[in-house]
Amino acid sequence: MPTATSLESAALPPSAELPAMASEPSARPMLAVDAESESGMAAVDSDLGTGPGQGGDRFDEIVENAFLRVGEHPLSTFSIDVDTASYSKIRQFLLNNHRLPRADAVRIEELVNYFDYDYAGPSEDQSEPFATHVAVSQCPWNTEHRLTRIAIKGRTMQTDARPPSNLVFLIDSSGSMNRPNRLPLLQRALALLLKQLNQRDRVAVVAYAGSAGLVLDSTPASEADTILTSLNRLKAGGSTNGGEGLELAYAIAREHFVESGTNRILLCTDGDFNVGRTGTDQMLDLVERESKGGIELTVLGLGMGNFNDAMLEQISGRGNGNYAFIDTYNEARKVLVQQLSGTLVTIAKDVKIQVEFNPQEVAAYRLIGYENRILQSQDFNDDKKDAGEIGAGHSVTALYEIVPRGASTVDALASTDELKYQTPGEPSSAAESGELLTVKLRYKRPGEQDSVLQQWAVRDSQQTFAQADREFQFASAVAGFGMLLRDSPHAGNWTLDSVQEVAESALGDDPWGLRQEFVELVATARVLKSSH
Repeated sequence: MPTATSLESAALPPSAELPAMASEPSARPMLAVDAESESGMAAVDSDLGTGPGQGGDRFDEIVENAFLRVGEHPLSTFSIDVDTASYSKIRQFLLNNHRLPRADAVRIEELVNYFDYDYAGPSEDQSEPFATHVAVSQCPWNTEHRLTRIAIKGRTMQTDARPPSNLVFLIDSSGSMNRPNRLPLLQRALALLLKQLNQRDRVAVVAYAGSAGLVLDSTPASEADTILTSLNRLKAGGSTNGGEGLELAYAIAREHFVESGTNRILLCTDGDFNVGRTGTDQMLDLVERESKGGIELTVLGLGMGNFNDAMLEQISGRGNGNYAFIDTYNEARKVLVQQLSGTLVTIAKDVKIQVEFNPQEVAAYRLIGYENRILQSQDFNDDKKDAGEIGAGHSVTALYEIVPRGASTVDALASTDELKYQTPGEPSSAAESGELLTVKLRYKRPGEQDSVLQQWAVRDSQQTFAQADREFQFASAVAGFGMLLRDSPHAGNWTLDSVQEVAESALGDDPWGLRQEFVELVATARVLKSSH
């Protein structure tokens, strides 16, 4: 196996140099390590687009969740999500392009879930793949309301316990990738990933540009020099034909399928993803079919200007995978080194959450974010309904803003006329229990078709926001930041100053500087907003 030094030199042109990897958590923080030292990596793409369905970057429209009255909507059901691409995109908007992101680029759940949280995972004597924690506190942007946090922490996995991997790198080598912060950055990122693999892992390389092609058949990861040489031979040029490339990648992955292992395609693209002769619906059907057959799909996005975020989010969702955006070398290190097991290894699939609110305690509620993950109530018990996946060590956070019964804001909530042919149901005896809500969660273990049900009844201890734990406070600050970037009508009396104050007080142990970087993003957004 080549040494780390030979891996790095093989992955780069002679004139390039990799920044040193931090060997200890106390080493120089991650934030902006490469952005300032490599001007090409921070190149500004000028065509940022104008919105969904138009030129430039394309994002699906987000219609923010509204408050729902419990008497009319007692159940809230959604699929969990561990994607983080939106946060990295927003960072690039703010720090590299010096402009505020469009509202549709801000998916609040992806901002919140970008960060790791100090949630307790399952103990060694527990069989569950993750632990779930529910907490309630005063809502900081509307102190008359309550804020509920549902937190999930996946079981961590040591490197030597990770199952063997059958990986296919599907790389966009079209002309639009010919920028320093695209193909060259990707080549360096994949070199990082290769250093984390071992002799039980295999890697194939497929490129697509004009026509699909097999660059390197499945090769043991111990032959790192061979794999790196094939990556470095890639040159950006031609037009994108992602559909054929995807078909070929799945064929290679299927040919080398590893039973009881990780079988995954890493689609790496700047988002100019044309399906070629394959229609979009057919391609998405292919991705979903292959995911059910055990081949999952991770999307790594790069660059701005013609980025089809909407398409890539759909692909990763259908592919039972995750979606990250690599805007810096440090982000590559976060996704492909620090969180490698979570990126590659699924520990729970089709994870769905359903919350039932007690009408005696709650007048209305609002799920913050997850707008494109909302499910119908009946989907919760339907094991055929696809939902989100949790990787090893992943943290997942969801927040509900709750309007208590008797709050002065109740009268301002939207309502419907009384029904002509029926009356609302009477509360059951359980409504007198003092419980605020009940959280139910369903998931499947990898390889199984029947879901496991968990549920918890939750009471409100009436703690203030100041009494909430540090992780609760930081997640709330990130959610508030997302609402303010979106100019949400639900942001209450919070300002970016409020967000920054809470975030600074909740930094905690921040070895890689990610939370401190968030504070810098808030400060940058405040300056940009004040100049508008």
